[in-house]
Amino acid sequence: MTTRLVDTPHGPARVEMHCAPEGRAALLLGHGAGGGILAPDLVAAARAAVAAGVHVALVEQPYRVAGRRAPAPAKQLDAAWLAVAEELGSRSFDTLPLLFGGRSSGARVACRTAADGQAVAVLCLAFPVHPPGRPEKSRLAELDALEVPSLVVQGEKDPFGMPPPGHHREVVVQPGDHNLKGDLEGLHRVVGEWLGRILRPLEVV
Repeated sequence: MTTRLVDTPHGPARVEMHCAPEGRAALLLGHGAGGGILAPDLVAAARAAVAAGVHVALVEQPYRVAGRRAPAPAKQLDAAWLAVAEELGSRSFDTLPLLFGGRSSGARVACRTAADGQAVAVLCLAFPVHPPGRPEKSRLAELDALEVPSLVVQGEKDPFGMPPPGHHREVVVQPGDHNLKGDLEGLHRVVGEWLGRILRPLEVV
């Protein structure tokens, strides 16, 4: 594991790199609004990816690197994320397929930037479909806009809602709520199997 800072338009982002012995792809994972890259579900997903032969970059947004608790506006989050993706894609992961992902707010960033960042797939952990108790404030359009394969792992009692399966979208429901701590081994297994399925066609010459 190595850690580095990457310049973005909104300050440095911190990237924690976990490299697979023979990387077949690279996965960027972002954290939730109030949490960091050590969230148990992010750690489980990162472990699964490395075991599946995928390099992982856990990305800490500039507002957290600067010590702020309140998240930056969406446009700043997206711009910082794309700057990290461009830097890693050109220097560390050149020629490898790039996947985006994250938990909660990080999943939203991954969805919004997938097209501009040329991600081949998106992994969403605990996607916040709507604020708790406010189903009329739906963010489902961010998921629906994806044109690449996506996996959503959602807690069965998540107060932020439950997305339906959709075009290119698998939804796996697990025990627990928004933190996805109920079955981390199950999450590890589901993510590893999904990565194997979506990457196999990309490796056919």
